[in-house]
Amino acid sequence: MIDARLINISALQHFAFCQRQCALIHLEQVWQENYLTAHGRQLHVRVDNGEPETRKGVRFERGVVVTAPQLGVTGKLDLLEHHKLSNQFVPVEYKRGKPKASDIDKVQLCAQALCIEEMLSVEVTSGALWYWQTRKRIEIEFDNSLRTQTKTLITRIQQLFANGKTPPPTKGKHCKACSLIEICQPDLINKDGSSGYVAGLFNTEAE
Repeated sequence: MIDARLINISALQHFAFCQRQCALIHLEQVWQENYLTAHGRQLHVRVDNGEPETRKGVRFERGVVVTAPQLGVTGKLDLLEHHKLSNQFVPVEYKRGKPKASDIDKVQLCAQALCIEEMLSVEVTSGALWYWQTRKRIEIEFDNSLRTQTKTLITRIQQLFANGKTPPPTKGKHCKACSLIEICQPDLINKDGSSGYVAGLFNTEAE
């Protein structure tokens, strides 16, 4: 690990969406909701607050907190299934939208699995993603490629946090869906020419 500070598993999603957003939330402790984040929060509240239960040999635990110091992450699982007969632990992550083109949802789920492995000294071979918009559960296998991808992303976030600097904005389509757009103000910062003005003054003096 680069830094002893544990990063939250949610930072993986934020970093993949926008590195500046990740730094604003996790370094500067800035947060603001919009419709998308509020809907997602309500979904997770309903899932996390469910009572533990056992059905057909499977134990369902909700809102499970995990901490993995060696991996360098911590977080809360929406649902953890324990299949007693096979002694398999299966993390389940709930998402408000539909499957993404990228692997970030799989990476977030894999990070949860790596935490379970470190805490319980077991092998977690698979998990599941459940999407509210499609009402479908997708089984995910934690192969070597996904594990490597997950650990690489964690390392990149640790580097960002160790650096301690919030990256400048990169304006794109993703900005429209960001709840922090009023705080980030990508248009204002991108149009700010003050640094160039100051540099120009020094160049003029040098002449």
